[in-house]
Amino acid sequence: MLGIMETLRDPDGGCPWDIEQTFATIAPYTIEEAYEVADAIERNDLTELKGELGDLLFQVVFHARMAEEQGLFAFDDVVTAISEKLERRHPHVFGEEAQRSSKEQTVAWEVIKAAERKDRQKPGVLDDVPVGLPALTRAAKLTKRAGRVGFDWPSTDEVFDKLAEEVEELRVEIAAGDKAKAREELGDLLFVVANLARKLDVEPEDALRAANAKFVRRFGFIETELARDGRTPDQSTLEEMDRLWDAAKVAEKTAAKN
Repeated sequence: MLGIMETLRDPDGGCPWDIEQTFATIAPYTIEEAYEVADAIERNDLTELKGELGDLLFQVVFHARMAEEQGLFAFDDVVTAISEKLERRHPHVFGEEAQRSSKEQTVAWEVIKAAERKDRQKPGVLDDVPVGLPALTRAAKLTKRAGRVGFDWPSTDEVFDKLAEEVEELRVEIAAGDKAKAREELGDLLFVVANLARKLDVEPEDALRAANAKFVRRFGFIETELARDGRTPDQSTLEEMDRLWDAAKVAEKTAAKN
């Protein structure tokens, strides 16, 4: 693969598209490939997962090749860096520390990461939570990191109270017709939802992805049922589509029982 990547980027006979790429232009593809890996896992398509993991690995190779061309680092340096990090963060496995439980390892992991942030002159609790993460995921990580130093609600009860408060504030701004304020309040509402997901130990992106899949599946049911009459959704009414949506829910529950 390293050889293929070198050939693709070769100014003399390589692929023009690959040669033109930069870290910035390839980054969106890297994110997309990571999501396709997650999608294959969500669908339990392990055959496709093999291919998607290859696509994701190719993204790493692509970035490493561009870095090597600029004299920054090479693929071997990437592998060495992650190997050293894993050994450093697992002293109970590769060092002489006593064995830890999963919970103890999680605590120790954060202590080690905090030390690493200090060494990188990023001592702030939230400093190294990547800005490029999906917003819901980043919100959950931000609240999780803050929670580890005590800035957290005691239970989900307080989160639900805050959720109700944010909903009401959003209603007020919508009624006032202040789009900018409504946007801000909607962001606050989504942030609290992400925090609730974190309190429930649920990855918000996974939950939303499942909800998206459910919506697609049920809307597909609506389209299929309407097609039996030779119609499409835009030739139906909201009331009829609502009835078919409810029928889709019943069909799913029946299938699940069987």
